[in-house]
Amino acid sequence: MDNIEKYKSMEKILREIEDLKNSETAVIKKIGQIETENMNLNVENLDKSLNDIYDGVYQNLQHVEDLQTSFTETVADFKAKNNITDEMLLEIRE
Repeated sequence: MDNIEKYKSMEKILREIEDLKNSETAVIKKIGQIETENMNLNVENLDKSLNDIYDGVYQNLQHVEDLQTSFTETVADFKAKNNITDEMLLEIRE
């Protein structure tokens, strides 16, 4: 695998990490919706369980965001180190 192919794979991973972040964010939003519905019901064990799930998902989201930041830097460093230009990438994509 040459450096351009490696870089393209790294870009794909970045997109997948972004998708993972969006998924975690969607889960947090869904938990909020359930919590809102539960305000009318006031089911205590549901509230406790949702809080526990929220805490875990929020921690996962933080880990994903940290990974995204770190890997974005890794990809940028790889691109710079290997003198990969945007023009090179455009030529390959066309």
